[in-house]
Amino acid sequence: GLCLLVLRVFIGVHVFLVSCALPDSVLRRFIVRVMCSVLGLFVRQSDPRLRDTSVRVYIANHVTQFDHNVINLLTSCNTPALNGAPGFLCWSRGFMELGVTGSRAELVDSLKVYSSHRANPPLLLFPEEAATNGRAGLLRFSSWPFSILDVVQPVALQVQRPLITVSVADSSWIAELLWTFFVPFTVYQVRWMPSVPRRAEELSEDFALRVQELLAMELGVVSTRLTAADKAEHMKRLRHTSPLSFTPASSQTLAARPRVPSNLAAVAPEEVRIAAMAQQVKEVLPHVPLEVIRIDLVQTNCVDTTIANLLEGRVPFNPESEEPGTDLPAPSTSQPAAAFGVQSSVAVPPSKPATKQFARSPVERHLSLQERKRALYDYARR
Repeated sequence: GLCLLVLRVFIGVHVFLVSCALPDSVLRRFIVRVMCSVLGLFVRQSDPRLRDTSVRVYIANHVTQFDHNVINLLTSCNTPALNGAPGFLCWSRGFMELGVTGSRAELVDSLKVYSSHRANPPLLLFPEEAATNGRAGLLRFSSWPFSILDVVQPVALQVQRPLITVSVADSSWIAELLWTFFVPFTVYQVRWMPSVPRRAEELSEDFALRVQELLAMELGVVSTRLTAADKAEHMKRLRHTSPLSFTPASSQTLAARPRVPSNLAAVAPEEVRIAAMAQQVKEVLPHVPLEVIRIDLVQTNCVDTTIANLLEGRVPFNPESEEPGTDLPAPSTSQPAAAFGVQSSVAVPPSKPATKQFARSPVERHLSLQERKRALYDYARR
């Protein structure tokens, strides 16, 4: 495996040198494509005759960090560098530098000037602005690529790879390049779709949404409203959130540790997490049966959403009687004052007992929820 990786890296360097030395032509693309086949990169296109030579902007879904290099093996096109530092690394990856570091409006103006010269190759743009695995759905298309010209041609891109996944959300382009060299082969399937013109008085946002729907239907995936910023925020949460089942027991105090029944020790981590979340909801709404809470948590996967569903009456249930002594005790003000050196004249507000009546008005139910939360916070703080 290591020898194969070293050999393919060596061939990859030669591919890079050949692509840089030869001018852009059909011969260069053919030579590079043959050498990429030796590396295990196979590119197939459905019907080359569908490619419109008069179109100046290609719109494609984003699957890997090398989509622009693959499509450039089929036809001459340029992809502007949106992120990353300019220089040799940007040029070696096959991106086009425009020298624009300002807003999207300046980038669109620069691309309009670029597209006005017929001698320049067409533009290849990825409105998703972030790579996905290409199997679940498309990220929401940005509107700025559809502000350049009034006619675009969608390109459906699908990638298949054995043994491992095609694209990992949190990996760098160097890691994906090494995996590309290591796996036996990677197959890129390119399908050209008919050109899509802008309708009369159609906004760029509506134009982008229409092309996104067409491309999603061609790929057989869902057209989502999630953006690249949503993906970045999701990955940030995953990096800073550890799974419950792998949390060390020594790092949790008895007061902060979720109360999980002992018979859940041998079940799946997902069920343990649902049980811990159900206990949190149960502490806020003790009159709601625990089984009802678990069923709604499986659907919502969110404590706040489940609490809102129960308070708003969207989840029917029969209130159960609370056990005596479930209300939060009101600790004395003298112990916290003595522990933290607070003067006796400063009074600590006692925690208000939780309301046992289920209010009819949504406003009253919301206030009751806020009071319960405030009581829990004050009790935990003291």
